Amino acid sequence: MALVVPETVLKACPIFKGFTDTGIAIFASIAVPRAFPKGSQLFAEGKMGESLIIVGEGTVRLSAKSPTGEEISLGDVGAGEPLGELALVQKGERLCSATAMTDVAALEIRHADFQKLLIQKPQACVKLLMGIVAFFGQKARDNRDMLRTLVGKAPAA
Repeated sequence: MALVVPETVLKACPIFKGFTDTGIAIFASIAVPRAFPKGSQLFAEGKMGESLIIVGEGTVRLSAKSPTGEEISLGDVGAGEPLGELALVQKGERLCSATAMTDVAALEIRHADFQKLLIQKPQACVKLLMGIVAFFGQKARDNRDMLRTLVGKAPAA
């Protein structure tokens, strides 16, 4: 599988919506093209997350273990979609696993590289963080019915 062109993948990703060509080029300069063969893990639940991955081509299945240890599918992610974006802000354990359902070409932006860029290009990094917040907000709106059922099951305070 051929590696992806960083600028093309970044332009297709919703967290980079509204970025100029210059802004895209700033992040393309630290993005690392990656290839994941079908069946391989991009990352594992419970392991330390240290990078944002953006799918360029292919399909990735997200899954998590239930309290009984059963693997539960959380859905599929395709071209242009980001995974693990919170790892840019703060390293922490992955909340789910990501497995390549097809051959996957992706971009990786590492936490350490983002932190260095934050010093050099703070305005571009803040714009990306705002894009991540907007993306999360949209995901929450898209899944509000599921969120209501979770909240409805919470014990009263």
